[in-house]
Amino acid sequence: MQTLRTPDDRFAELPEFPYAPRYCDISDDEGGTLRMAWVQDGPDDADPVLMLHGEPSWSFLYRKMIPVLAGAGHRVVCPDLVGFGRSDKPTRREDHTYARHVEWVRSLVFDELDLQRVTLVGQDWGGLIGLRLAAEHPDRFSRIVVANTGLPTGDTPMPDIWWQFRNAIQGLPTLDIGRFVAAGCRRPMSDAVRAAYDAPFPDDSYCAGPRAMPGLVPTSPDDPAAPANRAAWAKLCESPTPMLVAFSDGDPITGAMAPIFQRQMRGAQGIDHPVVNDAGHFLQEDAGEELAGYIVEFLRC
Repeated sequence: MQTLRTPDDRFAELPEFPYAPRYCDISDDEGGTLRMAWVQDGPDDADPVLMLHGEPSWSFLYRKMIPVLAGAGHRVVCPDLVGFGRSDKPTRREDHTYARHVEWVRSLVFDELDLQRVTLVGQDWGGLIGLRLAAEHPDRFSRIVVANTGLPTGDTPMPDIWWQFRNAIQGLPTLDIGRFVAAGCRRPMSDAVRAAYDAPFPDDSYCAGPRAMPGLVPTSPDDPAAPANRAAWAKLCESPTPMLVAFSDGDPITGAMAPIFQRQMRGAQGIDHPVVNDAGHFLQEDAGEELAGYIVEFLRC
């Protein structure tokens, strides 16, 4: 598998993100290795809060939430998915599959970091990957937070705006990643923050991951990932693991999933689920401190 690695100087002036990256090598599923990156804060002996980002962002998305959770005494772990952030970037779209991304994250957080008693925080693809892990390794997870995400099986049509996003990110000759993230927010974004979202991608040769991910979302019942997602959904529906449903009020892509999670998930029953106001798809960017506060309260219960 051919990969690219973003030069370190691209990350030299990140606003409000002082966390030193950590690295490890995992199998690329083809006999080679990939370097995955993550940042971490809080007490090393505390139970971990695993925060997984989505498309086309990276762990920088959680910069407003990390200090709130770490300050409350939690160990916060924020990986960069393969193809994003400081992690290695396979150069072909075909290198990216749903199953591989699940396995790559599993290898990092279980084989390398040996995380136990995990609280999952998953948004966008962070939920698509994290919920699979929570269903398939329930002994590793103590709580789940779903935030503007889902677990598509291809049995329900995706909204038109999602198809527009998929067509744009797969068809444009070059990608302006910062613009895509800004378009998924309700609140203004500074030029420095937008540049930080662009930082992992010096040119389009680094963008196979962002281009590939929309095509990996199951959109038909016979999609290769559909059976595993159906099985995961069924397990999660019966799981007693407490689940907080913390969606924003302004996400046209995943907003319809909030009441479904609240209604169908056993672990979501009897919990006061917040709505994050004046926030778009990337609610961590729009209202990260507020979302983190809700999670801190959830972890106190």
